[in-house]
Amino acid sequence: MSLRINTNMSALNALRNVERSAEGFSRSIEKLASGLRINRSADDPAGLIRSEDLRAQIAGLEQAIMNSQDAANLVKTAEGALEEVHNLLRSMRQLAVASGNTGTNDLTALQANQNQILSAIDSINRIAAQTQFGTKKLLDGTAGVSSVVTDATMLGGIFFSGVIRGQVGTAAAQDYAVGTGMVTVQVVQQAARAELVGNTAYTSGLDTIIGTAGTVVINGVSFTTDGNETIGNFINRINAASSVTGVVANFDTFNNVVVLRAREYGANFRVDVSDAQQLIHDGNGTLTAGQNAIARVQITNSNGNTVVVTFQGGRASTDSGLRLTDEKGNVILLTERGNDALNAATAVARTTAGQLEFQIGANAGQVARLSINNVSAQQLGRGVVAGKSLADIDVTKAGGAEEALKIIDAAIQQISKLRGDMGAFQKNILESNMRSLAIAKENLTATESAIRDTNFAEEISRFTRFQILQQAGMSVLGQANFAPQAVLQLIR
Repeated sequence: MSLRINTNMSALNALRNVERSAEGFSRSIEKLASGLRINRSADDPAGLIRSEDLRAQIAGLEQAIMNSQDAANLVKTAEGALEEVHNLLRSMRQLAVASGNTGTNDLTALQANQNQILSAIDSINRIAAQTQFGTKKLLDGTAGVSSVVTDATMLGGIFFSGVIRGQVGTAAAQDYAVGTGMVTVQVVQQAARAELVGNTAYTSGLDTIIGTAGTVVINGVSFTTDGNETIGNFINRINAASSVTGVVANFDTFNNVVVLRAREYGANFRVDVSDAQQLIHDGNGTLTAGQNAIARVQITNSNGNTVVVTFQGGRASTDSGLRLTDEKGNVILLTERGNDALNAATAVARTTAGQLEFQIGANAGQVARLSINNVSAQQLGRGVVAGKSLADIDVTKAGGAEEALKIIDAAIQQISKLRGDMGAFQKNILESNMRSLAIAKENLTATESAIRDTNFAEEISRFTRFQILQQAGMSVLGQANFAPQAVLQLIR
């Protein structure tokens, strides 16, 4: 045993442990006071890195949720405006139906209906021009795809909603956003009209007296003759009812027979004839069914790639075989010349794309895009009557009410599809995304909390331990400092 007074090793050892306990006690108080397990990088360097990464991600998720909510509010704003457009279109359709009742309407009544229709068109144009979210226009075309025919001899109209489904090269078919570029059309199957070529010959041409009393039923409508009229007059009576039967008649001067042909192209339109007295044919006339056109269309997508899409006529039961649509409801209306001449790929239209892009995720590239078409009257109702849109409706002219109904029905379909697309975007993308992000945020927050926050039960135990060690250490240090005094006993 050695006794020293200059260097008290016991005291130094006790002091070191007291300082260690004091430091632990101080840090424990800091953690309890702040509620954080990591107050500085030295507390847990690796944990700090993970925690800061998670905090950045959580902040991004919070903003993405707010972005999604803002996007949903924008969609609701646009959808509310489109609901009013729907109301106006229904009112216009009612007026068009009323105008078709020419048996009771005079020109004054028709003009009154036309004035109301023009007023509704003005309202639609105002809605299209003025609907906005903040300062961002929504329905004037800047937020969607606009398309224009560049060769009116080939196409009578075109409409793109913003999304197409087709192939890029040899890749599998998928959905693409429509971009800016030319639209190329190639007809791979021509449309044809249903036709019945009669075999009852009238050798003196149109002036031939029929000579036999009888009735011909064409698509359910009866045409009766006493046999004393000419075949030319009989044909005229058939043509006068063509708006009801959907069939027109002409005389083949080469074979001296009557030819009945559907007014519209396509398989949806037929020529059904019952002719017991064989005024037109004896049951062995040549009947040809209608055929829908099929076209191969090339469109530029938002990435600048060429997408090949198949368009087919007559998809809806009332569609002409020249009115071609794809799976997404986009429309191309061929003219008769286009049906005959577009057997090679030809650029006949152009699309100009504008889209709304929403950042709905916490990371780069996590965006959603929505295309809202121009809903002005000049853009609605195209693709059913060649060269005409909602803005061209005129119920005061002959056949105007029938044209108006076709155009308005097409416009209603376009607005309905647009509202449906917007509703699906809001429900299936934005609202679903908000729910998903909220769950992700909750779980990431729990993980970050486990890394960064203080476990009070555990820390109180640690605090108590350091408190006792510090008190015990101070007592022991006092005893260690007193120990060298034992040397005095040796020098007495």
